[in-house]
Amino acid sequence: MVDKIGGINHLKQNISIPSVKKQNESDFSKVLSDALKSVNEQQKNVEKMADDFAMGKVSNIHELIVEAEKASISLRLTVEVRNKIVEAYREIMRMQF
Repeated sequence: MVDKIGGINHLKQNISIPSVKKQNESDFSKVLSDALKSVNEQQKNVEKMADDFAMGKVSNIHELIVEAEKASISLRLTVEVRNKIVEAYREIMRMQF
């Protein structure tokens, strides 16, 4: 039994954890960046649709309202995610090591 535990400890020492950590950090930052770009694109799209509607190029106000609501919900979600990230950061900073 002791032999098996010694073998597991030997394997545990050979695992390269920093490379896994680096990959996860870049994945998180990419996901976050892509999400922010998507929200920004939605906001720009709604602005363009509103301008087109004001100039009379688009007569379908329903589509404009639906897209504006989608963009609004996306922005609110983004702000809430940001708030949670800041809250988690502050909680980590308050921890006593």
